Amino acid sequence: MAAVNEEELSFEGAMDRLESIVARLENGDVPLETAIELFQEGMRLSQLCGGKLEHVEQRIELLLESEQGFQKKTFASASEDKGE
Repeated sequence: MAAVNEEELSFEGAMDRLESIVARLENGDVPLETAIELFQEGMRLSQLCGGKLEHVEQRIELLLESEQGFQKKTFASASEDKGE
């Protein structure tokens, strides 16, 4: 497996790698030591994705500034959008 520079990954690239790791772990045929390494990498990727999402949200909030001042608008979760 080639080394991946996690800081240079796009959000989509990190999600693809995370999905690949989950698939390997769910398959269950990796040695324990490899499973632990994959889990650790998955946790780092998950944190990276969370950080990237927070950064994007902050950028969007800045774009929502109006002439009257900053109006922070939060994003509704998928369940809230569906009325659940």
